[in-house]
Amino acid sequence: MFSRLRTDFRIIFERDPAARNWLEVLFCYPGLQALVFHRFAHWLRRLGLPFFPRLISHIARFLTGVEIHPGATIGEGVFIDHGMGVVIGETAIIGNYALIYQGVTLGGTGKESGKRHPTLGENVVVGAGAKVLGNIEIGDNVRIGAGSVVLRDVPSSCTVVGVPGRIIYRSGVRVAPLEHSNLPDSEAQVIRALVDRIEALEAQIQALQTSSKTPVLVGKFLPEDELPKEHNFCNIRDKQIQEFFDGAGI
Repeated sequence: MFSRLRTDFRIIFERDPAARNWLEVLFCYPGLQALVFHRFAHWLRRLGLPFFPRLISHIARFLTGVEIHPGATIGEGVFIDHGMGVVIGETAIIGNYALIYQGVTLGGTGKESGKRHPTLGENVVVGAGAKVLGNIEIGDNVRIGAGSVVLRDVPSSCTVVGVPGRIIYRSGVRVAPLEHSNLPDSEAQVIRALVDRIEALEAQIQALQTSSKTPVLVGKFLPEDELPKEHNFCNIRDKQIQEFFDGAGI
């Protein structure tokens, strides 16, 4: 437990440019304080002690604004930044070196018993206000955009954005944990693809209407190279649209 707390303490200096000295981090970082309370409460729960682990969790929630059930399993080097409004459920599992921002919920979707909360792999980043719900698996090195709602499993090395969360594959692209501005906008991309299709169809209809009003006699009225030709769609991107629908579970 103490080894993990030391790692939790050190990771803050690596991931938060505002961390200036150890005294400030120790007394002014509610995410670290919440983890200290949780690791003690989790240890007592594993000993089989009733009531007191939940009481410690409740006190920590009052003092830090972070609610972590004593049953949750949290790896080492986890950083809860700011922390206000973070909720982590009883059967949630968080891998090493995860980065969690304020307003994040790792919760369930019903009253089912057993494993009902998400499992996060290593080096996962969960943006502010994101909701990861249900007994789902989030792979290693996943980035979850701020405000996203994730309801399905996410493979490793992907980015998830939107409501519901849509998976954007980014194989071969290395993204720094704090680089939240470098998130794709899947909705804008699909809307652009649909607009391209509409414009292409309008152009084809216009061409057909023009050809129906023009007498077409090769060699007499129009030279062969001026005959109306079938319009070719410009980059319809069916695959991108289908991936958008698949990612939303549509």
